[in-house]
Amino acid sequence: MYATAIFLFISGTEIVFILFIVLLVFGADKVPEIARGLGKGMRQLKDATNDIKSEITKSAEKQGIDVDITKDVRQEIDKVKEDVEEVTGPIKRRF
Repeated sequence: MYATAIFLFISGTEIVFILFIVLLVFGADKVPEIARGLGKGMRQLKDATNDIKSEITKSAEKQGIDVDITKDVRQEIDKVKEDVEEVTGPIKRRF
């Protein structure tokens, strides 16, 4: 098994090739400006997403809706762990 970086089904070699093409098309002077623009855009998208999440959470809390689903998930995980421990307890061996 080998370790490669795969981002959105694109391998590392393909990413390098795309960056090379971008460098050829836009030139070395424009690449930093493009990267800054992309970074700002991604930051604005992240901020907008966080704002939407907080608004949804606030609205749900005002309506009395429980927004802490992690509590339910943790309880289910604990139940499964207990069940597994009950089944594997007598089977476990010391190595």
